[in-house]
Amino acid sequence: MPLISRDDPYTDKTRPLSVGFDAKRAFFNTSGLGNYSRNLLSALAKYYPENKYYLFTPKTKNRYILADEDRFILIKPGSFILKMANPLWRRKYMTEDIKRQKLQIYHGLSQELPIGIEKTGTRSVVTVHDLIFLRFPGFYKWHDIKIYTRKLSHACKVSDRIIAISNQTKEDLISFLNISPDKISVIYQGCGHYFYEKHDEEFNKTVSNKYKLPERYLLNVGTIEERKNLLNVLKAIHLSGINIPLVVVGRKTTPYFKKILEYITANKLNNIIFPGNIENFELPVIYRNAECLIYPSFFEGFGIPLIEALVSKIPAISSNSGCFIEAGGPGSIYIDPHRPEEIGEAILRVTKQPELRNEMIAKGADYAVNFRDDVISSKYSKLYYSLIE
Repeated sequence: MPLISRDDPYTDKTRPLSVGFDAKRAFFNTSGLGNYSRNLLSALAKYYPENKYYLFTPKTKNRYILADEDRFILIKPGSFILKMANPLWRRKYMTEDIKRQKLQIYHGLSQELPIGIEKTGTRSVVTVHDLIFLRFPGFYKWHDIKIYTRKLSHACKVSDRIIAISNQTKEDLISFLNISPDKISVIYQGCGHYFYEKHDEEFNKTVSNKYKLPERYLLNVGTIEERKNLLNVLKAIHLSGINIPLVVVGRKTTPYFKKILEYITANKLNNIIFPGNIENFELPVIYRNAECLIYPSFFEGFGIPLIEALVSKIPAISSNSGCFIEAGGPGSIYIDPHRPEEIGEAILRVTKQPELRNEMIAKGADYAVNFRDDVISSKYSKLYYSLIE
Protein backbone atom coordinates (compact mmCIF):
# COMPACT_ATOMS: atom_id res chain seq x y z
CA MET A 1 0.00 0.00 0.00
CA PRO A 2 1.52 3.39 -0.98
CA LEU A 3 2.12 5.83 1.84
CA ILE A 4 1.21 9.51 1.77
CA SER A 5 4.51 11.36 1.57
CA ARG A 6 5.45 14.27 3.75
CA ASP A 7 5.18 16.44 0.60
CA ASP A 8 1.48 15.68 0.27
CA PRO A 9 -0.74 18.80 0.71
CA TYR A 10 -2.46 17.09 3.62
CA THR A 11 0.80 17.00 5.56
CA ASP A 12 1.85 20.60 4.91
CA LYS A 13 3.90 21.82 7.89
CA THR A 14 3.12 25.41 6.93
CA ARG A 15 -0.54 24.79 7.72
CA PRO A 16 -0.52 23.27 11.22
CA LEU A 17 -3.82 22.17 12.68
CA SER A 18 -5.36 22.63 16.11
CA VAL A 19 -7.24 19.45 16.97
CA GLY A 20 -9.11 18.61 20.16
CA PHE A 21 -9.88 15.10 21.39
CA ASP A 22 -12.18 13.57 23.97
CA ALA A 23 -9.29 11.91 25.80
CA LYS A 24 -11.06 10.44 28.83
CA ARG A 25 -10.64 6.88 27.53
CA ALA A 26 -6.94 7.47 26.88
CA PHE A 27 -6.43 8.14 30.58
CA PHE A 28 -8.98 5.79 32.14
CA ASN A 29 -9.34 2.68 29.93
CA THR A 30 -6.49 0.18 30.03
CA SER A 31 -7.66 -1.69 26.90
CA GLY A 32 -10.13 -1.38 24.03
CA LEU A 33 -11.14 2.26 23.56
CA GLY A 34 -8.20 3.32 25.72
CA ASN A 35 -5.70 1.57 23.47
CA TYR A 36 -7.31 3.02 20.35
CA SER A 37 -7.13 6.53 21.80
CA ARG A 38 -3.54 6.24 23.01
CA ASN A 39 -2.29 4.66 19.80
CA LEU A 40 -3.90 7.31 17.60
CA LEU A 41 -2.73 10.24 19.73
CA SER A 42 0.82 8.91 19.88
CA ALA A 43 0.92 8.29 16.12
CA LEU A 44 -0.38 11.76 15.27
CA ALA A 45 2.10 13.39 17.64
CA LYS A 46 4.94 11.36 16.14
CA TYR A 47 4.20 11.84 12.45
CA TYR A 48 2.53 15.27 12.56
CA PRO A 49 4.34 17.15 15.34
CA GLU A 50 3.61 20.51 13.71
CA ASN A 51 -0.01 20.34 14.89
CA LYS A 52 -1.38 21.31 18.30
CA TYR A 53 -3.29 18.54 20.06
CA TYR A 54 -5.70 19.39 22.88
CA LEU A 55 -6.75 16.56 25.19
CA PHE A 56 -10.08 17.10 26.95
CA THR A 57 -10.31 14.95 30.06
CA PRO A 58 -12.09 15.35 33.43
CA LYS A 59 -9.09 13.92 35.27
CA THR A 60 -5.64 12.65 34.41
CA LYS A 61 -4.58 9.11 35.09
CA ASN A 62 -1.93 6.94 33.41
CA ARG A 63 0.15 10.03 32.74
CA TYR A 64 2.62 7.97 30.72
CA ILE A 65 0.61 8.94 27.65
CA LEU A 66 2.21 12.37 27.92
CA ALA A 67 5.78 11.15 28.33
CA ASP A 68 8.03 13.25 26.08
CA GLU A 69 4.97 14.56 24.23
CA ASP A 70 5.04 18.33 24.60
CA ARG A 71 2.55 18.65 21.75
CA PHE A 72 -0.33 17.59 24.02
CA ILE A 73 -2.22 20.37 25.78
CA LEU A 74 -4.48 19.26 28.66
CA ILE A 75 -7.93 20.81 29.04
CA LYS A 76 -9.84 19.94 32.24
CA PRO A 77 -13.06 21.25 33.85
CA GLY A 78 -12.54 24.73 35.27
CA SER A 79 -14.88 24.67 38.25
CA PHE A 80 -15.01 22.34 41.24
CA ILE A 81 -18.65 21.49 40.49
CA LEU A 82 -17.88 20.40 36.94
CA LYS A 83 -14.89 18.38 38.14
CA MET A 84 -17.21 16.48 40.45
CA ALA A 85 -19.87 16.13 37.74
CA ASN A 86 -17.51 15.31 34.90
CA PRO A 87 -20.11 13.48 32.73
CA LEU A 88 -22.06 16.75 32.63
CA TRP A 89 -18.92 18.60 31.54
CA ARG A 90 -18.16 16.06 28.80
CA ARG A 91 -21.71 16.05 27.48
CA LYS A 92 -22.53 19.76 27.63
CA TYR A 93 -20.12 22.30 29.11
CA MET A 94 -17.05 21.08 27.24
CA THR A 95 -18.30 23.02 24.22
CA GLU A 96 -17.48 26.29 25.99
CA ASP A 97 -13.87 25.16 26.35
CA ILE A 98 -13.78 24.04 22.71
CA LYS A 99 -15.04 27.46 21.62
CA ARG A 100 -12.55 29.22 23.90
CA GLN A 101 -9.60 27.35 22.36
CA LYS A 102 -10.78 28.19 18.80
CA LEU A 103 -10.10 24.66 17.61
CA GLN A 104 -10.30 23.81 13.93
CA ILE A 105 -11.22 20.16 14.55
CA TYR A 106 -12.74 18.30 17.49
CA HIS A 107 -12.58 14.49 17.40
CA GLY A 108 -14.79 12.34 19.63
CA LEU A 109 -12.85 9.09 19.96
CA SER A 110 -15.55 6.96 21.56
CA GLN A 111 -18.89 7.29 19.77
CA GLU A 112 -20.05 10.57 21.29
CA LEU A 113 -19.80 14.34 20.86
CA PRO A 114 -20.67 17.10 23.34
CA ILE A 115 -24.03 18.83 23.05
CA GLY A 116 -23.76 22.07 21.07
CA ILE A 117 -20.55 21.17 19.21
CA GLU A 118 -22.22 22.21 15.94
CA LYS A 119 -22.58 25.79 17.26
CA THR A 120 -18.91 26.31 18.17
CA GLY A 121 -17.52 26.96 14.69
CA THR A 122 -15.30 23.89 15.11
CA ARG A 123 -15.60 21.04 12.61
CA SER A 124 -16.30 17.72 14.34
CA VAL A 125 -15.42 14.09 13.75
CA VAL A 126 -16.65 11.05 15.66
CA THR A 127 -15.19 7.55 15.64
CA VAL A 128 -17.69 4.69 15.80
CA HIS A 129 -16.25 1.36 16.90
CA ASP A 130 -19.25 -0.95 16.85
CA LEU A 131 -23.01 -1.21 17.24
CA ILE A 132 -22.94 -4.48 19.17
CA PHE A 133 -25.49 -3.10 21.66
CA LEU A 134 -28.01 -2.88 18.79
CA ARG A 135 -26.98 -6.03 16.95
CA PHE A 136 -26.91 -8.16 20.13
CA PRO A 137 -29.15 -6.37 22.65
CA GLY A 138 -29.36 -9.50 24.80
CA PHE A 139 -25.82 -8.84 26.05
CA TYR A 140 -26.81 -5.42 27.48
CA LYS A 141 -29.17 -3.87 30.01
CA TRP A 142 -32.10 -2.03 28.42
CA HIS A 143 -31.21 1.34 29.95
CA ASP A 144 -27.60 1.04 28.72
CA ILE A 145 -28.88 0.38 25.20
CA LYS A 146 -31.05 3.49 25.44
CA ILE A 147 -28.14 5.67 26.62
CA TYR A 148 -25.66 4.32 24.04
CA THR A 149 -28.17 4.74 21.22
CA ARG A 150 -29.04 8.30 22.20
CA LYS A 151 -25.39 9.37 22.44
CA LEU A 152 -24.41 7.72 19.17
CA SER A 153 -27.42 9.02 17.25
CA HIS A 154 -26.68 12.57 18.42
CA ALA A 155 -23.00 12.30 17.46
CA CYS A 156 -23.80 10.95 14.01
CA LYS A 157 -26.35 13.70 13.42
CA VAL A 158 -24.20 16.71 14.40
CA SER A 159 -20.76 15.54 13.24
CA ASP A 160 -19.22 16.73 10.01
CA ARG A 161 -17.65 13.33 9.43
CA ILE A 162 -18.05 9.84 10.87
CA ILE A 163 -15.14 7.42 11.03
CA ALA A 164 -16.04 3.73 11.13
CA ILE A 165 -13.19 1.43 12.16
CA SER A 166 -14.33 -1.24 9.69
CA ASN A 167 -16.64 -1.71 6.73
CA GLN A 168 -18.77 -3.88 9.03
CA THR A 169 -19.31 -0.91 11.35
CA LYS A 170 -20.10 1.30 8.35
CA GLU A 171 -22.74 -1.18 7.19
CA ASP A 172 -24.25 -1.29 10.69
CA LEU A 173 -24.45 2.52 10.85
CA ILE A 174 -26.33 2.52 7.57
CA SER A 175 -28.73 -0.30 8.48
CA PHE A 176 -29.39 0.46 12.17
CA LEU A 177 -29.25 4.27 12.23
CA ASN A 178 -29.98 5.07 8.58
CA ILE A 179 -26.78 7.12 8.21
CA SER A 180 -25.85 8.23 4.69
CA PRO A 181 -22.85 6.24 3.44
CA ASP A 182 -21.44 9.48 2.00
CA LYS A 183 -20.89 10.79 5.54
CA ILE A 184 -18.84 7.77 6.66
CA SER A 185 -15.12 7.15 6.14
CA VAL A 186 -13.56 3.80 7.01
CA ILE A 187 -10.16 4.04 8.71
CA TYR A 188 -8.75 0.93 10.34
CA GLN A 189 -7.03 1.01 13.70
CA GLY A 190 -3.65 -0.44 14.50
CA CYS A 191 -2.09 -2.12 17.51
CA GLY A 192 0.15 -0.82 20.25
CA HIS A 193 3.65 0.45 19.43
CA TYR A 194 5.08 -2.24 21.73
CA PHE A 195 4.25 -4.84 19.06
CA TYR A 196 6.85 -3.22 16.80
CA GLU A 197 9.61 -3.16 19.40
CA LYS A 198 12.40 -5.74 19.33
CA HIS A 199 13.08 -7.78 22.46
CA ASP A 200 16.16 -9.77 23.34
CA GLU A 201 16.14 -13.40 24.40
CA GLU A 202 16.51 -12.44 28.05
CA PHE A 203 13.25 -10.46 28.02
CA ASN A 204 11.56 -13.30 26.17
CA LYS A 205 12.62 -15.78 28.88
CA THR A 206 11.63 -13.41 31.68
CA VAL A 207 8.06 -13.06 30.40
CA SER A 208 7.71 -16.78 29.63
CA ASN A 209 8.95 -17.74 33.10
CA LYS A 210 6.81 -15.11 34.82
CA TYR A 211 3.61 -16.62 33.42
CA LYS A 212 4.87 -20.22 33.39
CA LEU A 213 4.24 -20.56 29.66
CA PRO A 214 4.89 -23.95 28.03
CA GLU A 215 7.33 -24.28 25.14
CA ARG A 216 4.49 -24.81 22.68
CA TYR A 217 0.96 -23.43 23.00
CA LEU A 218 -2.13 -22.10 21.26
CA LEU A 219 -3.36 -18.59 22.08
CA ASN A 220 -6.77 -17.04 22.67
CA VAL A 221 -7.03 -13.32 23.49
CA GLY A 222 -10.09 -11.35 24.59
CA THR A 223 -12.49 -10.81 27.47
CA ILE A 224 -13.82 -14.16 28.65
CA GLU A 225 -17.47 -13.61 27.80
CA GLU A 226 -20.07 -15.41 25.71
CA ARG A 227 -19.61 -13.25 22.61
CA LYS A 228 -15.90 -14.14 22.41
CA ASN A 229 -16.77 -17.84 22.12
CA LEU A 230 -14.06 -19.46 24.24
CA LEU A 231 -16.34 -22.40 25.04
CA ASN A 232 -16.36 -23.54 21.41
CA VAL A 233 -12.57 -23.32 21.34
CA LEU A 234 -12.45 -25.69 24.32
CA LYS A 235 -14.95 -28.00 22.61
CA ALA A 236 -12.80 -27.95 19.48
CA ILE A 237 -9.70 -28.93 21.45
CA HIS A 238 -11.55 -31.72 23.26
CA LEU A 239 -13.40 -33.14 20.24
CA SER A 240 -10.35 -33.03 17.96
CA GLY A 241 -8.00 -34.59 20.51
CA ILE A 242 -5.60 -31.65 20.42
CA ASN A 243 -2.90 -32.00 23.08
CA ILE A 244 -1.23 -28.61 22.68
CA PRO A 245 -1.85 -26.33 25.71
CA LEU A 246 -4.12 -23.31 25.29
CA VAL A 247 -3.15 -19.98 26.87
CA VAL A 248 -6.15 -17.71 27.46
CA VAL A 249 -5.41 -14.00 27.94
CA GLY A 250 -8.36 -11.86 28.99
CA ARG A 251 -10.50 -10.50 31.78
CA LYS A 252 -12.85 -13.03 33.37
CA THR A 253 -16.60 -12.34 33.52
CA THR A 254 -19.20 -14.27 35.45
CA PRO A 255 -21.28 -16.38 34.99
CA TYR A 256 -19.62 -17.26 31.66
CA PHE A 257 -16.27 -18.05 33.26
CA LYS A 258 -18.04 -20.45 35.61
CA LYS A 259 -19.41 -22.25 32.55
CA ILE A 260 -15.88 -22.41 31.13
CA LEU A 261 -14.46 -23.93 34.32
CA GLU A 262 -17.28 -26.48 34.48
CA TYR A 263 -16.50 -27.65 30.93
CA ILE A 264 -12.77 -27.85 31.66
CA THR A 265 -13.39 -29.93 34.79
CA ALA A 266 -16.01 -32.21 33.24
CA ASN A 267 -13.77 -33.05 30.27
CA LYS A 268 -10.47 -33.13 32.17
CA LEU A 269 -8.82 -30.47 30.04
CA ASN A 270 -5.64 -30.04 32.03
CA ASN A 271 -3.78 -27.97 29.45
CA ILE A 272 -5.78 -24.74 29.71
CA ILE A 273 -3.73 -21.87 31.16
CA PHE A 274 -5.10 -18.57 32.49
CA PRO A 275 -2.04 -16.37 33.18
CA GLY A 276 -4.11 -13.52 34.64
CA ASN A 277 -3.38 -9.83 34.15
CA ILE A 278 -0.65 -9.25 31.60
CA GLU A 279 1.09 -5.93 31.00
CA ASN A 280 0.65 -4.53 27.48
CA PHE A 281 4.40 -4.47 26.84
CA GLU A 282 4.57 -8.21 27.64
CA LEU A 283 1.88 -9.20 25.14
CA PRO A 284 4.18 -9.34 22.07
CA VAL A 285 6.26 -12.09 23.68
CA ILE A 286 3.16 -14.15 24.40
CA TYR A 287 1.98 -13.74 20.80
CA ARG A 288 5.34 -14.44 19.13
CA ASN A 289 5.89 -17.69 21.02
CA ALA A 290 2.42 -19.07 20.21
CA GLU A 291 1.67 -21.66 17.53
CA CYS A 292 -1.30 -19.61 16.36
CA LEU A 293 -4.07 -17.29 17.51
CA ILE A 294 -7.58 -18.74 17.77
CA TYR A 295 -10.15 -15.93 17.64
CA PRO A 296 -13.61 -17.29 16.71
CA SER A 297 -15.63 -14.41 18.19
CA PHE A 298 -19.27 -14.18 17.15
CA PHE A 299 -19.06 -10.44 16.49
CA GLU A 300 -16.65 -7.50 16.86
CA GLY A 301 -16.33 -3.96 15.62
CA PHE A 302 -12.94 -4.92 14.26
CA GLY A 303 -10.80 -7.52 16.05
CA ILE A 304 -7.48 -6.07 17.20
CA PRO A 305 -6.04 -9.46 18.33
CA LEU A 306 -5.96 -10.45 14.65
CA ILE A 307 -3.81 -7.41 13.82
CA GLU A 308 -1.57 -8.21 16.78
CA ALA A 309 -1.14 -11.77 15.46
CA LEU A 310 -0.23 -10.60 11.95
CA VAL A 311 2.32 -8.10 13.28
CA SER A 312 3.72 -10.82 15.59
CA LYS A 313 4.09 -13.14 12.59
CA ILE A 314 1.94 -16.01 13.79
CA PRO A 315 -1.00 -17.62 11.93
CA ALA A 316 -4.56 -16.66 12.87
CA ILE A 317 -7.84 -18.58 12.86
CA SER A 318 -11.01 -16.51 13.04
CA SER A 319 -14.69 -16.28 12.16
CA ASN A 320 -15.90 -16.27 8.56
CA SER A 321 -18.20 -13.24 8.77
CA GLY A 322 -18.36 -9.59 9.77
CA CYS A 323 -15.15 -7.64 10.24
CA PHE A 324 -12.85 -10.61 10.77
CA ILE A 325 -11.86 -11.08 7.13
CA GLU A 326 -11.07 -7.34 6.95
CA ALA A 327 -8.81 -7.60 9.99
CA GLY A 328 -7.22 -10.98 9.30
CA GLY A 329 -6.62 -10.52 5.59
CA PRO A 330 -5.98 -13.17 2.93
CA GLY A 331 -3.50 -15.19 4.98
CA SER A 332 -5.75 -16.23 7.86
CA ILE A 333 -8.07 -19.25 8.08
CA TYR A 334 -11.78 -18.53 8.57
CA ILE A 335 -14.27 -20.90 10.16
CA ASP A 336 -17.90 -21.06 11.27
CA PRO A 337 -17.65 -20.00 14.94
CA HIS A 338 -20.72 -22.09 15.79
CA ARG A 339 -19.00 -25.34 14.74
CA PRO A 340 -16.31 -26.60 17.15
CA GLU A 341 -15.34 -29.40 14.77
CA GLU A 342 -14.47 -26.80 12.11
CA ILE A 343 -12.36 -24.84 14.59
CA GLY A 344 -10.55 -28.03 15.59
CA GLU A 345 -9.86 -28.96 11.97
CA ALA A 346 -8.32 -25.52 11.36
CA ILE A 347 -6.08 -25.85 14.43
CA LEU A 348 -4.85 -29.25 13.25
CA ARG A 349 -4.08 -27.87 9.77
CA VAL A 350 -2.02 -24.98 11.13
CA THR A 351 -0.12 -27.04 13.71
CA LYS A 352 0.61 -30.03 11.44
CA GLN A 353 1.37 -28.35 8.10
CA PRO A 354 4.59 -26.26 8.29
CA GLU A 355 4.28 -25.07 4.68
CA LEU A 356 0.76 -23.77 5.29
CA ARG A 357 1.88 -22.08 8.49
CA ASN A 358 4.77 -20.32 6.73
CA GLU A 359 2.50 -19.20 3.90
CA MET A 360 -0.02 -17.75 6.37
CA ILE A 361 2.73 -15.88 8.22
CA ALA A 362 4.14 -14.39 5.00
CA LYS A 363 0.75 -13.23 3.73
CA GLY A 364 -0.11 -11.86 7.16
CA ALA A 365 3.09 -9.81 7.35
CA ASP A 366 2.34 -8.26 3.94
CA TYR A 367 -1.23 -7.42 4.93
CA ALA A 368 -0.14 -5.96 8.29
CA VAL A 369 1.34 -2.94 6.46
CA ASN A 370 -2.22 -1.58 6.29
CA PHE A 371 -2.24 -1.14 10.06
CA ARG A 372 1.06 0.67 10.57
CA ASP A 373 0.94 3.92 12.50
CA ASP A 374 2.29 6.00 9.61
CA VAL A 375 -0.36 4.67 7.23
CA ILE A 376 -3.24 5.18 9.65
CA SER A 377 -2.17 8.62 10.90
CA SER A 378 -1.79 9.87 7.31
CA LYS A 379 -5.42 8.97 6.64
CA TYR A 380 -6.56 10.91 9.69
CA SER A 381 -4.45 13.90 8.66
CA LYS A 382 -6.00 13.86 5.20
CA LEU A 383 -9.50 13.66 6.65
CA TYR A 384 -8.88 16.55 9.09
CA TYR A 385 -7.56 18.82 6.34
CA SER A 386 -10.47 17.93 4.05
CA LEU A 387 -12.86 19.38 6.63
CA ILE A 388 -11.25 22.83 6.67
CA GLU A 389 -10.60 23.24 2.95
